[in-house]
Amino acid sequence: MTNDPRPLFGRAAEQAAELVRSVRAEQLDGPTPCAEFDVRALLSHLTGATHRVAVVAEGGDASAVRPFAEGVPDDGWTAAYDEARTRAVKAWAGDDRLDAVVRLPFGEMPGRAALSAYVLETVTHAWDLSEALGHPRELDPELAEFALTVAQRMLPDEQRDENTPFAPARPAPEGADAYGRLAAWLGREPLSRA
Repeated sequence: MTNDPRPLFGRAAEQAAELVRSVRAEQLDGPTPCAEFDVRALLSHLTGATHRVAVVAEGGDASAVRPFAEGVPDDGWTAAYDEARTRAVKAWAGDDRLDAVVRLPFGEMPGRAALSAYVLETVTHAWDLSEALGHPRELDPELAEFALTVAQRMLPDEQRDENTPFAPARPAPEGADAYGRLAAWLGREPLSRA
């Protein structure tokens, strides 16, 4: 695992931004692999969580930031996510942020571990969005491999309970790529395209 997750976060956020840019208005009410989110709610969460990433690096308490963006018009998601992404990347630019202890909703940890967790979140939700949109672009496999390593360390299956925001791990389909293995580890299933 890398000692500096900032480049991976930047790539993950850019990958997510490309997907956000590809969302069409008629897709906003469509389902995602996150059963509780349609595409609009997923965009709201992705944007809000990215604001949280910035607040953490700026020395704030992530718990004080709601992980959803509110008041974004349907044609405003690209601008809203780009604003959050730009702020987050800038906030993490200083090397001192990697070793600073930061506060997340689930505890305190060094910045590099926190940002690694946000790489996991961003990569996972990019996969969710890609699934919802019918795979409009190829996703970066290196990001999924990193996110899977983080998930296996931070979210061991045997320690999940009703407070864990992920379902129990399930077996990955035979021949699954890195995203398929990540989705399975997080208890997600691809959307059926019947």
